[in-house]
Amino acid sequence: MPEIRSGFVNACYLFDVAQAIDLGALRRALGAQATTARLDDKGPGPPRLRYIQPPVIVTGDALGCADLGGFKVRVKFYDYGVVSLMLSQAFTGSWSDLAVLGQTLIESESLEQLAADACRRFVDHTREAMTTVRTSFLSEDYLVFAVTGLETPLAADDVIASHGGDIAQLLRGERQPLSQQERDEVLRHRLSYLAEDLVVPAWNAAFVVDTEAAALATVEILELANSQLLEFRFYDDLLETELTGLYAELQRSRWADRMAWRRHSKATRRVQSLVIDVTELTDRMENAVELVGDVYAARLFSLAGARLGLDHWKRSVEEKLKTLDDIHRFAVDQTGAAQGNIMELAILLILVVELWLAFKGIMK
Repeated sequence: MPEIRSGFVNACYLFDVAQAIDLGALRRALGAQATTARLDDKGPGPPRLRYIQPPVIVTGDALGCADLGGFKVRVKFYDYGVVSLMLSQAFTGSWSDLAVLGQTLIESESLEQLAADACRRFVDHTREAMTTVRTSFLSEDYLVFAVTGLETPLAADDVIASHGGDIAQLLRGERQPLSQQERDEVLRHRLSYLAEDLVVPAWNAAFVVDTEAAALATVEILELANSQLLEFRFYDDLLETELTGLYAELQRSRWADRMAWRRHSKATRRVQSLVIDVTELTDRMENAVELVGDVYAARLFSLAGARLGLDHWKRSVEEKLKTLDDIHRFAVDQTGAAQGNIMELAILLILVVELWLAFKGIMK
């Protein structure tokens, strides 16, 4: 009998495809094939987790792509412009078999390209529900290895003691055994709720031991964290590009702009619009789900976010927004000063003309 009696592997490929997706229009376009994503609580009691704007889910066959590289396809649309392809495959075998599969998937550029091509087709199919479709798609990928049944049931601590080296090697995608130091570093970041469940997230993959339903709920949260990482990366790139352009524009000296002070006034309008758009979109993304009602879900999201570097990207976006706000204030001050100088010059000219007219009258 195999050591791992049942489990699954999910390869998640996420793409930033548009500024926004109208989920209502998407549901109408897809009809009964579209379903609504949900978050399941780990603990007992009434449901406490919920999406504020639940993503729309559709199976791949509804979009003409039931299978991709031997994986079953599920597509999820987030309202903030992200499309996530979840490629799923059942797994049964040994721990070494799982490690080999992990190495294959982590190194699989062909599967990533298949996902990217499929996403482009899905976007073309649902374009009418999207606002400002990107010309190129920024992407993130994440693997989840879930064990839902062991030949010899083990508590979480026993899984780590017996197979910690296999898990660490799996998550790093290495073909050779890791050092004890690296093994401990990988396994140090783990979470359990009950004695038998386990989640070990890393920056590019996660290992889960749980029931099938609970493992799928964990995948949902990991996928959400990756979608937010993707959006923060996109806005960080966007703001970096805009800041570079603004610096060049404000430093460029043109006679016509100096006379009309158009350079700073145009920069003011551009910066103000950009700050409003990015702030509104990032707020909507961060408030997409309520996790405060479930301590385990909040801890899992926080742990996954830390492993993904979510806070780093968030701080980077916030710092660039602050810089843009400083540029906005500078441009407003410069525009006001310029307008004041022009007003003073106009008053001086009027006085000169009046004096000239008065002098001309006296001479007559």
